[in-house]
Amino acid sequence: MYNLLSDLSIIEVSSFVASPTAGLYCAQLGAEVIRIDHKAGGLDYDRYMLTEEGRSLSWENLNRAKKSVALDLRSGEGRELCVELAAKTGQCITNLPEKSFLSHAAMKAAQAALGPEGAPDMTSVRIMGWHDGRQAMDFTVNAASGYPLMTGPEDWDMQTAPPVNQVLPAWDFITGAYCAFALMAALRHRDAGGQGSEVRVPLGDVAIGTVANSGMMAEMLFRGADRQRLGNAIWGAFGRDFRSKDGVRFMVAALTAKQWDGLVKAFGLEVPIGQLEVEVGVTFADGDDPRFKHRHRLFDLFQRVAGSHDYAALESLMSAHGCTFEKYRTAHEAANDPVLVADNPLFGPSPANPSGFEYPAARSFANFPAQEAGDPAPAPYLGQHSEEVLAERLGLSSGAIGKLVDAGTVALSDANRN
Repeated sequence: MYNLLSDLSIIEVSSFVASPTAGLYCAQLGAEVIRIDHKAGGLDYDRYMLTEEGRSLSWENLNRAKKSVALDLRSGEGRELCVELAAKTGQCITNLPEKSFLSHAAMKAAQAALGPEGAPDMTSVRIMGWHDGRQAMDFTVNAASGYPLMTGPEDWDMQTAPPVNQVLPAWDFITGAYCAFALMAALRHRDAGGQGSEVRVPLGDVAIGTVANSGMMAEMLFRGADRQRLGNAIWGAFGRDFRSKDGVRFMVAALTAKQWDGLVKAFGLEVPIGQLEVEVGVTFADGDDPRFKHRHRLFDLFQRVAGSHDYAALESLMSAHGCTFEKYRTAHEAANDPVLVADNPLFGPSPANPSGFEYPAARSFANFPAQEAGDPAPAPYLGQHSEEVLAERLGLSSGAIGKLVDAGTVALSDANRN
């Protein structure tokens, strides 16, 4: 937790991954992020995996350092309170449809009712599916991107072999990060001229736009065909997974002259590679092109050495020669790895999680050496801050809030739901 955005408050009305991620990144840098959910929990409140007490570990980690307000978002009064909170705050992140009760126009209209001094001009960031209004989620836009049909063993046929989906919802996380950036850009624009913005970020555009930014779209059009499957090899450069004598799989990459030279020396392949260079008429130190074109011959040489050494010996040699490598871990092994987690300053002590389960929690990915990062903050209980936020933001008295609670329009903390 840093306090760089301590003067910024954001209303978040969202579910699943992309939208909560945008709010999370803002909260980790000090913004007050107030998440508003339906009083029984949003669509992602019980998202797998659940603890024995029924608490979602996914929800808990995507909502750290936020405040929680629980309203009856199926009722007119609950929706009005939600819109009013967004309007008075002036900043909103959501993935609700534009034609929902929380449209940008509705928030602007609520601001107009507040008068000229009511709030900063409305700035909203809305995550959509596709640019034309079609619904989408990470795994469907990934299917459209082309990547799953490039994933898999090299001998799989492009037309008949099945696609391989990535397990990580990468487009969701990229979209969430981009939305946090877009919000900061919109707020900077408002600070300069006083005018708010409506920002729409289609998940599908993030995916196909990333395909374009990576150069892959231009490559497909240039070559007039699909790229072949490469297994675990790196496209256009030297890199692949290898297996040691004791069965450890590890990945190496050599994209620079220094990386290539270190890898050749670590594996003791100067002579065999020199002989191969004479045979095929290239110099592998010249760059990616010759190494990629002759990758299969090179892979055979490196695997021969890898298969005759235990991983500990290979690791020592590669470290000594400054190679770029890493062994494959299961997700469980990664979670228990001291270098990745226990000894990594990214992680702090376990806060008082709603689940009651103690485990390392991530701080902001960005590190500001001159500032104290602070310990990770817990996620809220659903509705934990309903009374506080309604009193501070809307000026409601305890009696008025009590009536809303009695009517079922507002819900308080569900800390004791079990």
